[in-house]
Amino acid sequence: MAKPFSEDLRERMVRAVQAGRSRHEAARIFGVSASCVIKLMQRYEATGECRPSKFGGYKRPILADHEDQVRALVRAQPDRTVTELWRELTALGIEVGRSSVGRFLQRLQLTFKKKPCAPPSNKGRMSRPRAPLGARCKRPSIRGGLSLSTRPGLQPT
Repeated sequence: MAKPFSEDLRERMVRAVQAGRSRHEAARIFGVSASCVIKLMQRYEATGECRPSKFGGYKRPILADHEDQVRALVRAQPDRTVTELWRELTALGIEVGRSSVGRFLQRLQLTFKKKPCAPPSNKGRMSRPRAPLGARCKRPSIRGGLSLSTRPGLQPT
């Protein structure tokens, strides 16, 4: 994962631009992209600091405040899909993304695995068995005399 540039390098880039160098020139001198220096200067002009903002960490789920409502909706209809639950939450005025609902349900361990409609057949094979290696097939896929290899093709019978 990428890391922010050190504060020392950031301060030197800001000082170079303040000393009269262009942002593109400062980028070439310090071996960074021009957009890095441009964004750094925008941050410096807006806040007066060149320190990087917080990087990574824990983010509390959006639905954490609505956990009781989510549990009640799932309890009322446990086989509801994530999309249906998302639509219900949106109708209640809770603005959240569909994928956030799925992640929140996993976090609460409220996932529901639906069973397949029909059990698999255990009476017999569902596909044809493979032919043994080297066996001749009844009907060749390439007509006789039209072989792509250097060997002569199969003779028509």
